[in-house]
Amino acid sequence: MKKTFIISVLLCIAATRAMAAYILIPMDDSQTNHLKAYGIAYFVLQHEMNVQWLLNYKGGSFLFDDNPRLEQECSIRGVSYRIIADVQAASIISEIANPEVNMDVVKLEKAPKVAVYSPKNKMPWDDAVTLALTYAEIPYDVVYDEDVIGGKLPLYDWLHLHHEDFTGQYGRFYAAYHNTAWYQEDQRTQEEMARKLGFAKVSQMKLAVAKRIRDFVSGGGYLFAMCSATDTYDIALAADGVDICESMFDGDPADPQMNSKLDYDNCFAFRNFKLSTNPYEYEFSDIDNQPPARKIPRTEDFFTLFDFSAKWDQVPTMLCQDHTQVIKGFMGQTTAFREKFIKPGVLIMGETKAENEARYIHGEYGKGTWTFYGGHDPEDYQHQVGDPPTDLSLHPNSPGYRLILNNILFPAAKKKKQKT
Repeated sequence: MKKTFIISVLLCIAATRAMAAYILIPMDDSQTNHLKAYGIAYFVLQHEMNVQWLLNYKGGSFLFDDNPRLEQECSIRGVSYRIIADVQAASIISEIANPEVNMDVVKLEKAPKVAVYSPKNKMPWDDAVTLALTYAEIPYDVVYDEDVIGGKLPLYDWLHLHHEDFTGQYGRFYAAYHNTAWYQEDQRTQEEMARKLGFAKVSQMKLAVAKRIRDFVSGGGYLFAMCSATDTYDIALAADGVDICESMFDGDPADPQMNSKLDYDNCFAFRNFKLSTNPYEYEFSDIDNQPPARKIPRTEDFFTLFDFSAKWDQVPTMLCQDHTQVIKGFMGQTTAFREKFIKPGVLIMGETKAENEARYIHGEYGKGTWTFYGGHDPEDYQHQVGDPPTDLSLHPNSPGYRLILNNILFPAAKKKKQKT
């Protein structure tokens, strides 16, 4: 009798397995580890299997063919998943296809090749994107000035700009840190690389790098940047041919007429801004909204994601997938973008309305796209130089970090033509 019962149970399990054709990874509040779930989706793509990204369905869930190896990987990484049968998957797809609901399905087809533009020498701060990639177990290569000038960017689909200063002013850290060993080492290393690559100044090298990155985007690349890599990138392009660096940065005075000579047409995101002419100020321009002008207290510092139409505006919908529309604010050298300096046509995807500031913006350039995300670390409100890196195992469901990882999968998507 007992043997018969066991056989019956095994037969039921086998029958269920035969019908269980898909793995569904929910991305709503039921998910135990949102960040590693992105790594699972990437892992599936690496093994030449497609992933269906279910936009706005349970927080932007993932659906793919069942496979014991993939089930095991989900379990090892602590990612919640469900095994569902063909009929259940078909029912979900049918629900999403209903024109009355704000959902859609995007097919992810190929694991994008990822590069992070980051210095090879150790700097006293971490980077949210490299933390996210490492924690999610998504592979990436590190590239820097010599690699970019050497023409390596076309080898990649997606490029992130680490906490960087493209103006050649060493992050405007002079006032507080110019006597520290790390600052002096960074300046020495940058100057040596500029000479090696044939540039008289670091600012000229950084401008050349910015132009190569612009070419990468124009040719179809995907660019993502956070913190000071956002506004300094546009500033470098706008200041092409203008000396904006004071003597402590490049050995000669800055052009006193710099602000009248900026060419905003060169910029991806910003226009009509003015540069800080005080080299001792820890700020590059008036693009960034910082205290004392920024009045919002920490307890009320949140920004809201826009709700886009999944069936008509797939791109921003993908980039805004999350299990909440309200995200905790966080500061950085560049915290937020004053909306009055954002170019027409740039898509604002997240904003703090009370401050008239954008936190998360997106645009197209040539055949490619760029996304700028203000702030330094979504789980460290006011990260300081020398602070330890954030332990993402303590924040596996971080909504702010999810926005970074949306951008990682974005290049894998087969996109349909957007509404005009």
